Amino acid sequence: MADATGASPTGEPTGAGRLFDAIAAHDRDRVRALVADDPGLARARNADGVSAVLWACYVQEPELARELGDAAGVLDVFEAAALNRADRVRELVTADASLLTAVTPDGYHALGLAAFFAAPDALRVLLDAGAEVNKAATNVMGVTALHSAAASGRTDLVQALLHAGADPNARQQQGWTALHAAVHRGDEEMAKALLAAGADPQARTDDGTTPDDLRAARPRATG
Repeated sequence: MADATGASPTGEPTGAGRLFDAIAAHDRDRVRALVADDPGLARARNADGVSAVLWACYVQEPELARELGDAAGVLDVFEAAALNRADRVRELVTADASLLTAVTPDGYHALGLAAFFAAPDALRVLLDAGAEVNKAATNVMGVTALHSAAASGRTDLVQALLHAGADPNARQQQGWTALHAAVHRGDEEMAKALLAAGADPQARTDDGTTPDDLRAARPRATG
């Protein structure tokens, strides 16, 4: 059975530790070989309690995340949300509504994961089930699902969250709003959606920067 600590008492990496290292190194062949040798590793967790499936999502290995999810067999609500497995999300939150407010060991809600990893079907299931759209992550990031959707670059998810009552002026770590993120990305469509919903173009981050400041600082196209 995979060890969630990632290291043996001697300090040598366990199977789980080797798996997480391989995922972080983007060594797909190594990941596949480790899981083929020990299928239980697909359900491994690291010392912080983060699953291998989510870890692959975190390090931007969506293909590996899907493969690990398939190998794991049974996904929890966070994994299912990140992988856009809407039917599994529905099954879980229907059986246990407390999962709508539950957080991962590192402080993220399922709705925020669906928003960040651009999982529209899972996001819709969570919203329809009553997920609290303005609930912030419990870690230092303090992001709401709207911040996560803005970071993902998905205007459709931003609009879905705004329609569900997301606060366009919610602040995350360092005082950034979703509009700051949209302007920083140069995403005019997203910025317009946020402004139409009441986002403040003069909202200030902790260091005093407004979305309008970011817009003015962006290089202008020439030619």
